[in-house]
Amino acid sequence: MPSVSSESPVPTPAPVAQARALRWAPAGVPVLDLPALQIPPGVSWVGGGEGRGKSSLLRCLAGDLLLPGSHLQIGATVLATAPGAYRAQLFWMDPRTTAHDSMRGVDFLASTAARYPGWNAALLADLTEALDLTPHLEKPLYMLSTGSKRKVRLAAALASGAVLTLLDEPFAALDKRSIRCVLDLLREAASHTTRAWVVADYEAPAGVPLAQHIDLGD
Repeated sequence: MPSVSSESPVPTPAPVAQARALRWAPAGVPVLDLPALQIPPGVSWVGGGEGRGKSSLLRCLAGDLLLPGSHLQIGATVLATAPGAYRAQLFWMDPRTTAHDSMRGVDFLASTAARYPGWNAALLADLTEALDLTPHLEKPLYMLSTGSKRKVRLAAALASGAVLTLLDEPFAALDKRSIRCVLDLLREAASHTTRAWVVADYEAPAGVPLAQHIDLGD
């Protein structure tokens, strides 16, 4: 049975995002069943075993997987009535997508920056160095290794300034240095008061104070 627990005894701040009736059972097999969910500021971890709906939950929150009868909102913006405004406040990218593979890394980052008013160019510059992306940004994404492609997309996510950032297995295929970099940024993100980060992975991000653990079961 899915469960949601706060990691802190202090009162929960106003949620950044909210969802209701996230129920999905493709082919009659239940994958998600969350009657109500609130995403507080800081970092939330979605945990669970294989096939328990971690990626599906992120897709739901992103408005990518639309479920009949569900309700999603970021702040006062409701997906059903203002889908464009809703999606403009979040960052989500399926790590398996090939949609941008023909673009050079530098062009992908530029096009992403144009979508986000809160884009942090200084942070992107730091990430480019920390993640060792400089040798790769002039290449189309299809020419990059899985790890390098993931690092380009992570850089975009971390620099986006989005109100809600959704990360699916962000450490997969990364080298140790890059993992430390992402963990450092998530530790900082844990103190955010107006932004939320949702990390879906088999294990909690090491050393990151969690605002919430969403347990989808084994």
